[in-house]
Amino acid sequence: MRLRTTRLFMLLIVLAALITMITMTTAAAAQQPPGGGQAAAPRPPGLTLTSTAWPDGGQIPVKYAQAGSSTSPALSWTNVPPNTAAFVLFFRDPDVARNGTIEDVLHWMVVNIPGATRSLPEGVPTGATLPDGSFQSSLRGPQYMGPGAAAVGPVHHYTFELFALSAKLDLPATATRPQVIEAMAGKIVGKAVYVGLYKAPQ
Repeated sequence: MRLRTTRLFMLLIVLAALITMITMTTAAAAQQPPGGGQAAAPRPPGLTLTSTAWPDGGQIPVKYAQAGSSTSPALSWTNVPPNTAAFVLFFRDPDVARNGTIEDVLHWMVVNIPGATRSLPEGVPTGATLPDGSFQSSLRGPQYMGPGAAAVGPVHHYTFELFALSAKLDLPATATRPQVIEAMAGKIVGKAVYVGLYKAPQ
C-alpha cells in the first residue's frame, strides 16, 4: 500500500512539472511576433501640426477671420519624415460646397514650402511667391483668406492639412488646387491635420 502511494505521489510531481513546462513554453511563444524573430519596434509618432492661435478643435479668434483682420495664424510642425523635400498646406472649409459641386472653399494654399522649414509665422504677407520660394493662393487671390461663416447658421469646421512630400512639385505659382493634388500623387510621405471652429459673431 505504501509503495503504491509513493508511486502515485511521484507521478503527480512529474505531471505538475510537465504542466509548468508547457505553460512557460506557451507564454514565451505568445510573446514572439508572427514568423519568429524579435518584436517590432514601436512606430514613431506621425507628422504633427500645431498653432498658438487656438487649440486644435477650438474656436478661431476673430483676428484670424474675415470679420477681423484676416491674419494668417502662426503654424508649426514636428515629427517630420526623414525624406521630406517639401510641404503643401491647405486651409479649407469642408462644410461648404461650391457651385453645386463637391469642391469646397479653399481659404489658403501654400505650395513647395522647403523641407527644412518647421513653421510659418503669423501674418504671412500677400503675394503669389514668398521669400522661401513657395507660392500661395486662395479663392480671393495670392493671400490667406480667413474664415467667413455667417453668424446665422451652423459652426463650420475650418481645416488645415499639411502634407510632407518626397519631392518638390514642378508647378507654376498659378497652379490650381486640383493641379497641386494631381502633382502630389505618389509623393506624400506624411500628413497632419489641425481644425478650428468658426462662425461670425452676432
